[in-house]
Amino acid sequence: MECLLQKRQLSGKFKSNQGEFMRKIFGVAIFLMLIQSTGLAQSSNERRGWGYAFGGAGSSAGDFSRGYFQFGGGGEALVSKGMGVGAEIGYLAPFQGDGSGIGLFSGNTSYHFSRSSRLVPFVTGGYSAAFRSGASHGGNFGGGVHYWMTDHLGLRLEFRDHIFSSDSPHLFQFRVGLSFK
Repeated sequence: MECLLQKRQLSGKFKSNQGEFMRKIFGVAIFLMLIQSTGLAQSSNERRGWGYAFGGAGSSAGDFSRGYFQFGGGGEALVSKGMGVGAEIGYLAPFQGDGSGIGLFSGNTSYHFSRSSRLVPFVTGGYSAAFRSGASHGGNFGGGVHYWMTDHLGLRLEFRDHIFSSDSPHLFQFRVGLSFK
């Protein structure tokens, strides 16, 4: 009986931690919307903040037979020269569609090279959280390029790798998206 009470107490703590985690996710989503509004007051050759939407495909290291797709959106803001901060949220699921998809949140720092030109390479890395009925925490790294087709619309090509523990497979993906400011 005592063991059952301990399990119920732990379950209650997990549910409160999960609620706190979801409140943070919604806070980040509001932050992303605010980042996008910073782009409206910029001159055409100075990019300081933007939003983006993406879709992509990938696999996990060691099991290339099980591919998956991802889609989502996020935002970035440059805080000093080429250094930036950003966050994104998306959905990741296997192509076989067995209902085992997960939510994926990332909070990153980035560096954007030659940010006043049309072609802007970047590197990024930071925190990742995968969630469904619980949450798993890890990190990510990657890089890519923005090609700004107009002053307010760009093409985003990117590689990203998510790592959740030393014994879990890497979740890597190639993504294509649109950036807007």
